[in-house]
Amino acid sequence: MLMTRRLFLVCAALLAVSSWAGRPAAAQSADPGATAFIQSLGNEAVATFSNKSLSREQAVQRFRTLLYQGFDVAYIGRWVLGRYWNSATPQQHDEYQKLFERLIVNTYADRFVEYSGETFRISGSRVEGEADTMVSTQIVRPNGPPVNVDWRVRKRDTAYKIIDVVVEGVSMGVTQRQEFASVIGQNGGRVEGLLQALRQKVGSAG
Repeated sequence: MLMTRRLFLVCAALLAVSSWAGRPAAAQSADPGATAFIQSLGNEAVATFSNKSLSREQAVQRFRTLLYQGFDVAYIGRWVLGRYWNSATPQQHDEYQKLFERLIVNTYADRFVEYSGETFRISGSRVEGEADTMVSTQIVRPNGPPVNVDWRVRKRDTAYKIIDVVVEGVSMGVTQRQEFASVIGQNGGRVEGLLQALRQKVGSAG
């Protein structure tokens, strides 16, 4: 259901950010605060997950903290569900958001634990839409060409949050939205069909 290769690259990018945190961006930043936010979040991720003494349970808990610190999970979950959000009941909203969070945590956590030292650089930033900044980065891999990853950052009051990640020009949010819509479509347009699939995916009884 999720794009495993892209998820791994996103995790590698976030974890490797501190390798380049002190270097200037190659282009004028649309919002310097957004770039600093990505760097700071990466620094904290590296400090946490380069510590191999953590148990998986500890790593998962710390990842969940970083997830909510860095990503607007509630916004992403609702956006990914798209028009089907309006046809879901309040109870389905609650269960969906919980399952969506568990899906992200379960998928990302193991890849954070497997961090192997890929490096990362910020190559610039630009205004995206009316309220967002796209922070452009490259993952530098020991074996293979660099991978371009863009982080869409939105400022809410005084805080910054990631609302999408674009890997080699492909939006993870858009791709996930298409996948969820497909599952719902295969179940007669019922959100319950997606919830059942998510329960199975994350190992929940419902």
